[in-house]
Amino acid sequence: MKCTTRHSFIRSSIHIADRAFDSYQKKMGSLKAILSNPDDLYPLLKLKMAARHAEKQIPAEPHWGFCYTMLHKVSRSFALVIQQLDTDLRDAVCIFYLVLRALDTVEDDTSIAKDVKVPILMAFHQHVYDREWHFSCGTKDYKVLMDEFHHVSTAFLELGRSYKEAIEDITMRMGAGMAKFICKEVETVGEYDEYCHYVAGLVGLGLSKLFHASGKEDLASDALSNSMGLFLQKTNIIRDYLEDMNEIPKSRMFWPHQIWSKYVNKLEFVVFSLKYFMLIIILFCLGVFFQGLTARVIHGTKTMSDVYGAFYDFCRMLKSKVDDNDPNARKTKDRLEAILKTCRDSGTLNERKSYIIRTKTRYNATSIVIIFIILAILLAYLSSTRLVSTF
Repeated sequence: MKCTTRHSFIRSSIHIADRAFDSYQKKMGSLKAILSNPDDLYPLLKLKMAARHAEKQIPAEPHWGFCYTMLHKVSRSFALVIQQLDTDLRDAVCIFYLVLRALDTVEDDTSIAKDVKVPILMAFHQHVYDREWHFSCGTKDYKVLMDEFHHVSTAFLELGRSYKEAIEDITMRMGAGMAKFICKEVETVGEYDEYCHYVAGLVGLGLSKLFHASGKEDLASDALSNSMGLFLQKTNIIRDYLEDMNEIPKSRMFWPHQIWSKYVNKLEFVVFSLKYFMLIIILFCLGVFFQGLTARVIHGTKTMSDVYGAFYDFCRMLKSKVDDNDPNARKTKDRLEAILKTCRDSGTLNERKSYIIRTKTRYNATSIVIIFIILAILLAYLSSTRLVSTF
């Protein structure tokens, strides 16, 4: 399971909001700059205020204080939206995230020997019941989480039984899946999908279980929850290719041999073959984060019609930028057209707000791809909350 946004719902945690707004303030030092970017100011202000409001909701008990403080430090996606949930569901999702983040930290630490790592992964669902258990690994805030894991266990034990059972079940399945792929390489596309299911698809399934356990929502289909997880996981694997290749003390390779062997004999040289891949993959590997545009999209997509409309607009822009000489141009256009058709078939395009996309062409293809990821996250969030009456 990849770090960064591996289990993302909305890319707007308190730290991102602060960094985005601070960055904006630095850039907007002159009146001319402010006047040239007026659309960015209000969404960023709203994002910052929401982040500060969420920060004030951290409970007073030491173990809960630790959990929510740590959530802000190790999550770049969940923190803000979690604290907008009702109290019992909010606490359950917070602990769910931290348990899986800790499990992920064990899996991600390449300095741990396999014979030590595998048993920990397999038994992690039992460790959450032990207030004394901890295991030192990871770096920076992730190490703090592991060293002080007893706070997470203490909070976990205070959750309702249905919440605990859901978290235990997903943790057990995920740990077993991680252990399986610690002992083998990803060779085929089928194994690639299986790995992504274990480390990300199960997160979607777990969230569906928690929302169902709260009594506020019907249980979502496994296929829907799993597909969203696979999408986010594969995006992060593509984006973090170089980071994983340079991992110390041992590199990690997630792309399946069945795919990259068509282009090169060694995966290390795939970086020189990226020009043959889909344009959206090339662009997303750049990993650029557009603070003002991101805040504007988050602020402007409050309903399903807004999300459909934004997807539609960005798809049209992406389609116009596909290079016809690219070997995958036809496939890329076909898939974009499928998304456009889904948006049109929703019957909601006329209901959307029009301020997300302007007629000006100031958004380059890179920013469009970044927004695609954010929109996918928003779509998952809005879909999961459609049946919830009050939050």
